[in-house]
Amino acid sequence: MPKRDVVRCPWCLKFDQYMEYHDNEWGVPVHDDHVHFEFLILEGAQAGLSWSTILKKREGYRNAFAGFDPHKVARFSEARMEKILLDPGIVRNRLKVKAAVNNAKRFIEVQKEFGNFDRYIWNFVNGKPIVNKRKSIQEVPATTKESDALSKDLIKRGFKFVGSTVIYAHMQACGLVNDHLITCWRYKQV
Repeated sequence: MPKRDVVRCPWCLKFDQYMEYHDNEWGVPVHDDHVHFEFLILEGAQAGLSWSTILKKREGYRNAFAGFDPHKVARFSEARMEKILLDPGIVRNRLKVKAAVNNAKRFIEVQKEFGNFDRYIWNFVNGKPIVNKRKSIQEVPATTKESDALSKDLIKRGFKFVGSTVIYAHMQACGLVNDHLITCWRYKQV
């Protein structure tokens, strides 16, 4: 149950699960490849939709995509993808499902090249979170030069559904960027 007596970023106030996500995950620096892969799938699925839609289907994605194990997802067959497309627990978009399988293969390639995906992605912020000092939600951009550079590199490596807006959302979620408003109780904690 989320705390009720604190000030939060206004985007998360719609329902308890959203506040829990904001309070416990969003903006916390991630150094775990498994979590990075999970958020790449979820952020790619979100493209054109609201995060609340994806958050409500997170367990469905976990079940459909082998607990977000990139090695298992990389081996999904066409038949497995067709089965996933019948699952109401996810957003049933053929291009996004195919992209998740493709991205698992690309993710593994990045791991092989850099030792892990974490080392690769944190290079785009010089190894430490960018801490912003935003006072209102209107000040938070959809993209930055860092998300532009990361997106461009991922696309060059063959990833799909990794435009700069999607990637900036990933950077925020995984703590490469602290975009909690300065009035939010989590701002100083992350």
